[in-house]
Amino acid sequence: MVPVRRILIVTAVAAEADSVSAGLGLGAPEQLPLPGGLVLRRHPGGPVRADVLVGGVGPAAVAAATGTALAYATLVDAAPRDTKPPSAAPTDAKPTDTPFVGAAGLDGAAADGAAPPYAPFVDAVLPGAGAPYDLVVSAGIAGGFQPLAALGAVVVATDVVAADLGAQTPDGYLTVDELGFGRSAHPVPDALTSRIAAALDAGGLPHVRGPVLTVSTVTGTADRAAELAARHPGAAAEAMEGFGVAEAAAAYGVPVVEIRAVSNAVGPRDRAAWRIGEALGALRQAFALLSPTVFVSTGSVESSP
Repeated sequence: MVPVRRILIVTAVAAEADSVSAGLGLGAPEQLPLPGGLVLRRHPGGPVRADVLVGGVGPAAVAAATGTALAYATLVDAAPRDTKPPSAAPTDAKPTDTPFVGAAGLDGAAADGAAPPYAPFVDAVLPGAGAPYDLVVSAGIAGGFQPLAALGAVVVATDVVAADLGAQTPDGYLTVDELGFGRSAHPVPDALTSRIAAALDAGGLPHVRGPVLTVSTVTGTADRAAELAARHPGAAAEAMEGFGVAEAAAAYGVPVVEIRAVSNAVGPRDRAAWRIGEALGALRQAFALLSPTVFVSTGSVESSP
Protein backbone atom coordinates (compact mmCIF):
# COMPACT_ATOMS: atom_id res chain seq x y z
CA MET A 1 0.00 0.00 0.00
CA VAL A 2 1.23 3.51 -0.84
CA PRO A 3 -0.10 6.81 0.56
CA VAL A 4 -2.14 9.07 -1.70
CA ARG A 5 -0.64 12.54 -2.02
CA ARG A 6 -1.27 13.45 -5.63
CA ILE A 7 -4.04 12.30 -7.97
CA LEU A 8 -4.43 12.66 -11.73
CA ILE A 9 -8.05 12.63 -12.92
CA VAL A 10 -8.52 12.26 -16.68
CA THR A 11 -11.72 13.01 -18.59
CA ALA A 12 -12.56 13.00 -22.28
CA VAL A 13 -14.23 16.42 -22.59
CA ALA A 14 -14.34 19.73 -20.74
CA ALA A 15 -17.88 19.30 -19.40
CA GLU A 16 -16.77 16.19 -17.50
CA ALA A 17 -13.69 17.98 -16.16
CA ASP A 18 -15.88 20.89 -15.04
CA SER A 19 -18.07 18.50 -13.04
CA VAL A 20 -15.05 16.81 -11.46
CA SER A 21 -13.44 20.13 -10.52
CA ALA A 22 -16.69 21.44 -9.06
CA GLY A 23 -17.12 18.27 -7.03
CA LEU A 24 -13.60 18.42 -5.62
CA GLY A 25 -14.49 21.78 -4.09
CA LEU A 26 -10.89 22.98 -3.97
CA GLY A 27 -11.43 26.35 -5.61
CA ALA A 28 -10.47 27.64 -9.03
CA PRO A 29 -7.67 25.54 -10.52
CA GLU A 30 -4.40 26.79 -11.91
CA GLN A 31 -4.11 26.27 -15.67
CA LEU A 32 -0.82 24.67 -16.69
CA PRO A 33 0.03 24.07 -20.37
CA LEU A 34 1.39 20.70 -21.46
CA PRO A 35 2.79 19.62 -24.83
CA GLY A 36 0.28 18.85 -27.53
CA GLY A 37 -2.05 21.68 -26.60
CA LEU A 38 -3.13 19.99 -23.37
CA VAL A 39 -3.99 22.00 -20.27
CA LEU A 40 -3.65 20.55 -16.78
CA ARG A 41 -6.07 21.90 -14.19
CA ARG A 42 -4.14 21.86 -10.96
CA HIS A 43 -5.99 22.00 -7.62
CA PRO A 44 -3.25 22.49 -4.99
CA GLY A 45 -5.50 23.71 -2.18
CA GLY A 46 -6.48 20.44 -0.52
CA PRO A 47 -4.58 17.89 1.57
CA VAL A 48 -4.13 15.95 -1.67
CA ARG A 49 -3.16 17.70 -4.89
CA ALA A 50 -5.70 16.83 -7.56
CA ASP A 51 -4.83 17.50 -11.19
CA VAL A 52 -7.62 17.28 -13.77
CA LEU A 53 -6.83 16.70 -17.44
CA VAL A 54 -9.08 16.80 -20.51
CA GLY A 55 -7.46 14.04 -22.52
CA GLY A 56 -9.69 13.75 -25.58
CA VAL A 57 -12.14 11.19 -26.89
CA GLY A 58 -11.15 7.56 -27.43
CA PRO A 59 -8.46 5.29 -25.99
CA ALA A 60 -5.62 6.45 -28.24
CA ALA A 61 -5.96 10.19 -27.61
CA VAL A 62 -6.44 9.79 -23.88
CA ALA A 63 -3.53 7.34 -23.53
CA ALA A 64 -1.21 9.87 -25.17
CA ALA A 65 -2.53 12.68 -22.97
CA THR A 66 -2.27 10.65 -19.77
CA GLY A 67 1.25 9.57 -20.66
CA THR A 68 2.22 13.19 -21.24
CA ALA A 69 0.95 14.24 -17.82
CA LEU A 70 2.67 11.31 -16.11
CA ALA A 71 5.94 12.04 -17.90
CA TYR A 72 5.88 15.65 -16.77
CA ALA A 73 5.08 14.61 -13.22
CA THR A 74 8.19 12.45 -13.05
CA LEU A 75 10.52 14.58 -15.17
CA VAL A 76 12.53 16.15 -12.34
CA ASP A 77 13.12 12.83 -10.59
CA ALA A 78 14.17 11.23 -13.86
CA ALA A 79 16.42 14.03 -15.03
CA PRO A 80 20.20 13.51 -14.82
CA ARG A 81 22.78 15.74 -13.23
CA ASP A 82 23.38 17.91 -16.26
CA THR A 83 23.66 21.66 -16.48
CA LYS A 84 21.77 21.80 -19.76
CA PRO A 85 17.98 21.87 -19.98
CA PRO A 86 16.33 19.31 -22.29
CA SER A 87 16.02 21.89 -25.08
CA ALA A 88 19.80 22.29 -25.09
CA ALA A 89 20.70 18.66 -25.76
CA PRO A 90 23.72 18.26 -28.05
CA THR A 91 22.79 17.75 -31.68
CA ASP A 92 24.98 14.64 -31.94
CA ALA A 93 23.46 12.97 -28.87
CA LYS A 94 22.96 9.23 -29.10
CA PRO A 95 19.81 7.59 -27.64
CA THR A 96 21.76 6.67 -24.50
CA ASP A 97 22.84 10.31 -24.11
CA THR A 98 19.33 11.75 -23.98
CA PRO A 99 19.02 14.33 -21.19
CA PHE A 100 15.88 12.66 -19.91
CA VAL A 101 17.78 9.59 -18.70
CA GLY A 102 20.71 9.76 -16.33
CA ALA A 103 22.74 7.38 -14.23
CA ALA A 104 19.72 6.85 -12.00
CA GLY A 105 17.68 5.51 -14.93
CA LEU A 106 13.97 6.27 -15.11
CA ASP A 107 13.03 5.69 -11.51
CA GLY A 108 15.10 7.99 -9.35
CA ALA A 109 16.98 11.23 -8.88
CA ALA A 110 20.74 11.57 -9.01
CA ALA A 111 22.74 8.97 -7.13
CA ASP A 112 23.48 11.34 -4.24
CA GLY A 113 19.82 12.34 -3.92
CA ALA A 114 20.42 15.92 -5.04
CA ALA A 115 17.96 17.64 -7.33
CA PRO A 116 19.09 17.88 -10.96
CA PRO A 117 20.69 21.27 -11.76
CA TYR A 118 17.98 22.16 -14.25
CA ALA A 119 15.11 21.39 -11.92
CA PRO A 120 14.24 25.12 -11.86
CA PHE A 121 13.95 24.99 -15.66
CA VAL A 122 11.45 22.15 -15.49
CA ASP A 123 9.62 23.75 -12.56
CA ALA A 124 9.16 26.86 -14.67
CA VAL A 125 7.43 24.73 -17.28
CA LEU A 126 5.30 22.81 -14.79
CA PRO A 127 5.45 24.10 -11.21
CA GLY A 128 5.45 21.21 -8.79
CA ALA A 129 6.76 18.69 -11.31
CA GLY A 130 8.71 15.83 -9.89
CA ALA A 131 6.09 14.61 -7.43
CA PRO A 132 4.83 11.37 -8.97
CA TYR A 133 1.13 10.59 -8.97
CA ASP A 134 -0.09 8.01 -6.49
CA LEU A 135 -3.39 7.32 -8.26
CA VAL A 136 -4.85 7.89 -11.72
CA VAL A 137 -8.62 8.13 -12.17
CA SER A 138 -10.47 7.84 -15.48
CA ALA A 139 -13.71 9.78 -15.00
CA GLY A 140 -16.71 10.84 -17.03
CA ILE A 141 -20.12 9.78 -18.23
CA ALA A 142 -20.95 6.46 -19.86
CA GLY A 143 -23.58 4.11 -21.15
CA GLY A 144 -24.94 1.72 -18.56
CA PHE A 145 -25.84 -1.94 -19.09
CA GLN A 146 -29.46 -2.37 -18.08
CA PRO A 147 -30.86 -3.17 -15.60
CA LEU A 148 -27.61 -3.25 -13.59
CA ALA A 149 -26.58 0.39 -14.03
CA ALA A 150 -29.54 2.74 -14.11
CA LEU A 151 -29.48 6.22 -15.59
CA GLY A 152 -27.93 8.64 -13.13
CA ALA A 153 -26.12 5.92 -11.18
CA VAL A 154 -22.37 5.93 -10.64
CA VAL A 155 -20.28 2.96 -11.76
CA VAL A 156 -17.02 2.10 -10.01
CA ALA A 157 -14.89 -0.18 -12.18
CA THR A 158 -13.69 -3.46 -10.77
CA ASP A 159 -11.88 -4.04 -14.06
CA VAL A 160 -11.03 -1.69 -16.91
CA VAL A 161 -11.56 -3.78 -20.04
CA ALA A 162 -10.71 -3.23 -23.72
CA ALA A 163 -13.86 -4.79 -25.15
CA ASP A 164 -12.99 -4.64 -28.84
CA LEU A 165 -9.21 -5.09 -28.84
CA GLY A 166 -8.77 -8.45 -30.52
CA ALA A 167 -9.88 -10.35 -33.61
CA GLN A 168 -13.07 -11.78 -35.06
CA THR A 169 -12.75 -15.41 -36.20
CA PRO A 170 -15.20 -17.96 -37.63
CA ASP A 171 -15.30 -19.47 -34.14
CA GLY A 172 -15.93 -16.19 -32.38
CA TYR A 173 -14.06 -13.29 -30.86
CA LEU A 174 -10.48 -13.63 -29.58
CA THR A 175 -9.06 -11.14 -27.11
CA VAL A 176 -5.63 -9.64 -27.59
CA ASP A 177 -4.55 -11.81 -24.64
CA GLU A 178 -5.60 -14.96 -26.48
CA LEU A 179 -3.77 -13.74 -29.57
CA GLY A 180 -0.61 -13.35 -27.52
CA PHE A 181 -0.22 -9.63 -28.19
CA GLY A 182 -0.76 -8.06 -24.79
CA ARG A 183 -3.53 -7.60 -22.27
CA SER A 184 -7.13 -6.52 -22.51
CA ALA A 185 -7.97 -5.78 -18.86
CA HIS A 186 -6.64 -3.94 -15.84
CA PRO A 187 -8.10 -5.12 -12.52
CA VAL A 188 -8.70 -2.43 -9.91
CA PRO A 189 -7.62 -3.19 -6.31
CA ASP A 190 -10.66 -4.40 -4.39
CA ALA A 191 -9.70 -2.36 -1.34
CA LEU A 192 -9.88 0.81 -3.44
CA THR A 193 -13.24 0.06 -5.05
CA SER A 194 -14.63 -0.90 -1.64
CA ARG A 195 -13.58 2.42 -0.11
CA ILE A 196 -15.04 4.36 -3.02
CA ALA A 197 -18.30 2.41 -2.85
CA ALA A 198 -18.52 2.95 0.91
CA ALA A 199 -18.13 6.71 0.49
CA LEU A 200 -20.81 6.83 -2.21
CA ASP A 201 -23.10 4.67 -0.09
CA ALA A 202 -22.64 6.94 2.92
CA GLY A 203 -23.61 9.90 0.76
CA GLY A 204 -26.72 8.17 -0.57
CA LEU A 205 -25.55 8.21 -4.18
CA PRO A 206 -26.79 5.22 -6.22
CA HIS A 207 -23.85 3.20 -7.48
CA VAL A 208 -22.73 -0.21 -8.66
CA ARG A 209 -19.41 -1.97 -9.03
CA GLY A 210 -18.48 -3.99 -12.08
CA PRO A 211 -16.30 -4.12 -15.18
CA VAL A 212 -16.31 -0.98 -17.33
CA LEU A 213 -15.77 -1.70 -21.01
CA THR A 214 -13.70 0.53 -23.27
CA VAL A 215 -14.82 0.62 -26.90
CA SER A 216 -13.73 2.65 -29.90
CA THR A 217 -17.23 2.56 -31.41
CA VAL A 218 -20.17 3.25 -29.12
CA THR A 219 -22.80 0.52 -29.08
CA GLY A 220 -25.93 1.44 -31.04
CA THR A 221 -27.92 -1.78 -31.40
CA ALA A 222 -29.56 -4.31 -29.12
CA ASP A 223 -27.61 -7.14 -30.74
CA ARG A 224 -24.27 -5.50 -30.03
CA ALA A 225 -25.27 -4.76 -26.44
CA ALA A 226 -26.26 -8.40 -25.94
CA GLU A 227 -22.99 -9.59 -27.49
CA LEU A 228 -20.89 -7.45 -25.15
CA ALA A 229 -22.93 -8.43 -22.10
CA ALA A 230 -22.50 -12.12 -22.95
CA ARG A 231 -18.78 -11.77 -23.57
CA HIS A 232 -18.22 -9.76 -20.38
CA PRO A 233 -20.52 -11.10 -17.65
CA GLY A 234 -21.41 -8.48 -15.07
CA ALA A 235 -20.30 -5.55 -17.24
CA ALA A 236 -21.78 -2.38 -15.77
CA ALA A 237 -20.89 0.36 -18.24
CA GLU A 238 -19.38 1.21 -21.60
CA ALA A 239 -17.17 4.21 -22.36
CA MET A 240 -14.32 5.11 -24.70
CA GLU A 241 -11.32 6.10 -22.60
CA GLY A 242 -10.71 3.95 -19.53
CA PHE A 243 -8.37 1.38 -21.05
CA GLY A 244 -6.20 4.06 -22.63
CA VAL A 245 -5.84 5.80 -19.27
CA ALA A 246 -5.10 2.47 -17.57
CA GLU A 247 -2.41 1.51 -20.07
CA ALA A 248 -0.59 4.80 -19.54
CA ALA A 249 -0.87 4.51 -15.76
CA ALA A 250 0.42 0.94 -15.83
CA ALA A 251 3.46 2.03 -17.84
CA TYR A 252 4.40 4.27 -14.90
CA GLY A 253 3.42 1.76 -12.21
CA VAL A 254 0.57 3.92 -10.91
CA PRO A 255 -2.72 2.36 -9.69
CA VAL A 256 -5.82 3.25 -11.69
CA VAL A 257 -9.58 3.27 -11.18
CA GLU A 258 -12.44 4.26 -13.48
CA ILE A 259 -15.48 6.14 -12.19
CA ARG A 260 -18.44 6.75 -14.51
CA ALA A 261 -21.89 8.30 -14.23
CA VAL A 262 -24.54 6.72 -16.46
CA SER A 263 -26.09 9.03 -19.05
CA ASN A 264 -27.78 6.47 -21.31
CA ALA A 265 -28.54 2.80 -21.71
CA VAL A 266 -26.16 0.62 -23.74
CA GLY A 267 -28.19 -0.47 -26.75
CA PRO A 268 -30.21 1.13 -29.56
CA ARG A 269 -29.08 4.70 -30.09
CA ASP A 270 -31.78 7.08 -28.84
CA ARG A 271 -30.44 10.55 -28.13
CA ALA A 272 -33.81 11.72 -26.87
CA ALA A 273 -33.43 9.32 -23.95
CA TRP A 274 -29.97 10.52 -22.94
CA ARG A 275 -29.67 12.21 -19.55
CA ILE A 276 -26.31 13.94 -19.88
CA GLY A 277 -27.09 16.73 -17.44
CA GLU A 278 -28.23 14.26 -14.81
CA ALA A 279 -25.09 12.16 -15.32
CA LEU A 280 -22.78 15.17 -15.04
CA GLY A 281 -24.56 16.11 -11.82
CA ALA A 282 -24.00 12.61 -10.45
CA LEU A 283 -20.34 12.80 -11.45
CA ARG A 284 -19.96 16.09 -9.57
CA GLN A 285 -21.71 14.62 -6.53
CA ALA A 286 -19.48 11.54 -6.61
CA PHE A 287 -16.29 13.59 -6.47
CA ALA A 288 -17.79 15.81 -3.77
CA LEU A 289 -18.25 12.66 -1.67
CA LEU A 290 -14.83 11.20 -2.50
CA SER A 291 -12.79 14.37 -2.03
CA PRO A 292 -12.97 14.43 1.81
CA THR A 293 -13.13 10.67 2.34
CA VAL A 294 -11.13 8.62 -0.17
CA PHE A 295 -8.95 11.22 -1.89
CA VAL A 296 -7.19 12.29 1.31
CA SER A 297 -3.56 12.22 2.38
CA THR A 298 -4.30 9.54 4.98
CA GLY A 299 -5.65 7.22 2.31
CA SER A 300 -3.61 4.59 0.50
CA VAL A 301 -3.84 2.35 -2.53
CA GLU A 302 -2.16 -0.85 -3.65
CA SER A 303 0.74 -0.20 -5.96
CA SER A 304 0.54 -1.52 -9.50
CA PRO A 305 2.60 -4.60 -10.39
